[in-house]
Amino acid sequence: MSRLRTALVFILQSATVGLAAAFVVVYLFPSLLPGRGNATSVPGISYSSAVSAAAPAVVNLVGSARRAESGEPNELGAVESLGSGVIMAPEGYVITNEHVIAGVAAVDVYLTDGRVATADIVGTDPDTDLALLRIGLEGLPQIPVGRSDTLQVGDVVLAIGNPFSIGQTVTQGIVSGTRRGQLGLSPFENFIQTDAAINLGNSGGALVNATGQLVGINTAFFSRRLDSEGIGFAIPVNLVRGVMDDLIMHGRVIRGWLGVGTETLTPDQASSLGLEDGFGIILTSVQRGSPAELAGLRPADVITHINDKPVVVWQDALRHIARMKPGSEVRLQGSRLGEQFNVVATVAERPAYDPG
Repeated sequence: MSRLRTALVFILQSATVGLAAAFVVVYLFPSLLPGRGNATSVPGISYSSAVSAAAPAVVNLVGSARRAESGEPNELGAVESLGSGVIMAPEGYVITNEHVIAGVAAVDVYLTDGRVATADIVGTDPDTDLALLRIGLEGLPQIPVGRSDTLQVGDVVLAIGNPFSIGQTVTQGIVSGTRRGQLGLSPFENFIQTDAAINLGNSGGALVNATGQLVGINTAFFSRRLDSEGIGFAIPVNLVRGVMDDLIMHGRVIRGWLGVGTETLTPDQASSLGLEDGFGIILTSVQRGSPAELAGLRPADVITHINDKPVVVWQDALRHIARMKPGSEVRLQGSRLGEQFNVVATVAERPAYDPG
């Protein structure tokens, strides 16, 4: 019995010492209590490492507009902040939006380390609203490049740029949508939608993921009051890389082209035309001398398949043809006045900023 009493006393003494020690620890470190922790101590809450990796490569673009009213072709107007850009390679390549530098006579690139360089314009691509610049500085920061095709709705993203000329700013949000089109911003629309604030001056800046990898180039925001309302759009980095490579190699982007204007067929239109599948695109115009006309296509023709793949919306058809090399052949299946047809067209190179 005495042994049992001794054991109980030992257990109670040990519990008392343990509780006392726990009290001291909690008193000294209250953040250890559930719900009392500092958010920055929880892994994944702070994105400072992502910003540190990406922000040095995001630059501010300042330009001088040419004053046409003076009649002097070399006279420059006021210098102003144009927007943002992203250093993509140590060779000095800087990507931005085409609309950021449109009509500008000279562009200076301001780095976060205080250096400034005047940029050469390598090329522009109005079809995607992208432009490529080059600066001649050594030891340039380079942004880590990720992938946009793996983005999912709900992924955390950060927008980095120079809004309202107040200096480099970072905003945080999530991916709100992918493959956004039909916005009327450019012919090849495949935007990332985000609720990270994108304001005036953010155009051409970086949209990065939670690890600091570039996933898009910020290009536009939707607003009724000329400020951010949580609906911003960015060009996917996979598209940016392809445009950049073509501009470096050719000075222009080479795309396939048929020379047609198109609209997506509505279900009612498909039903009235007797199309059982209920999908397709209708040709609103066929340019004279174009590959489409040479293949025998006419306005009001309905295209249902391209190379045996169903065509549901006209943007997908446009991108499909654009990815084809000029000189290659494409099979088109469709309907004309209720009669099925199959034609083969030879793809040509797309003219600069052709709407069809």
